[in-house]
Amino acid sequence: MEFKYCKLEIFIPETKILELQKALQKVDAGHIGNYDSCMSVSQVTGYWRPLDGCDPYIGENGKISSEPEEKVEVTIYAEAVERTIQAIKEVHPYEEPVINAIPIWKTSFL
Repeated sequence: MEFKYCKLEIFIPETKILELQKALQKVDAGHIGNYDSCMSVSQVTGYWRPLDGCDPYIGENGKISSEPEEKVEVTIYAEAVERTIQAIKEVHPYEEPVINAIPIWKTSFL
């Protein structure tokens, strides 16, 4: 089955939301019908432990860290996944950003 749309989940510090929004606009992510720049943001708490050899944005190697983060959800065309992820990585501060691409089986705007 081919999917026309995909939802990206992006976990990012709140201080980077505006930069992320501009990057998403540049690649036309979140364009739904006659609207653009559509995205949702929810506050979550992220947990991680940097391992030896890491250069973490937040936290110390070998210690479990937790911080508030924002989970951004944006709908894109499936064909735009790679260029959208690249645009996100250009503004994302994390060494290993968490960006999930999830196929959408059906939407209300097809």
